[in-house]
Amino acid sequence: MSPESPVPAASGRDRAYEYLYSQVLVDPAMQGAFLSEQDIAERVGVSRTPVREALLLLASDGLVQMIPKRGVRVPVISGREIAELMELRGVLERHAATTTLAAGRVPLAAMRAVLAQQHELKDVDPRESGQRFIEHDREFHQLLVDAAGNDLMSRSYEKLRARQVMVGVEALFRRTDRQERVCAEHDEIVAALESGDAEAARDAIDRHLGVTLDLLLRS
Repeated sequence: MSPESPVPAASGRDRAYEYLYSQVLVDPAMQGAFLSEQDIAERVGVSRTPVREALLLLASDGLVQMIPKRGVRVPVISGREIAELMELRGVLERHAATTTLAAGRVPLAAMRAVLAQQHELKDVDPRESGQRFIEHDREFHQLLVDAAGNDLMSRSYEKLRARQVMVGVEALFRRTDRQERVCAEHDEIVAALESGDAEAARDAIDRHLGVTLDLLLRS
């Protein structure tokens, strides 16, 4: 595509998908709720057909449920699913830490830049900053996974985004100082990576994910 070529406009389906994925499915309060195709269409500014197509794509990834005669429902994430999510994240992130350190391509500067944005939000009420804070959290970890250089692994991790943000936001409300502690845990991960200590990096990742899991399953 030449520099003068216009950037293709996103399709109605893509716009509806992105709205649902980044605005609706990441909201913990939406768990168990039924979605209105008409309401979504009006919010996005498209007809119901692309909304339906977007919902079918989300259903194929298990992010929404198509319930006959009732409609489309955002599933409730069970304790088992949360534990499995954290287990999968741990496998991918520990591998990424080991691989990037061995290859000498840990994205320290990029991770520090995202972490600085989190530090700016750590004292802000999570009701105002929670989703932004957790989006930075997701980006922090995605940077490390991407640096491993395995495209399939990166895409698999990206598919966890909606669940990752949803449970992350929920965890912020389980402890008043969670944002501050997340920043401290991320500081530990960066310090371990910077030192070149793969075992310390893996341990820091495990502690970070373990605290979140404990908060979510405690109540």
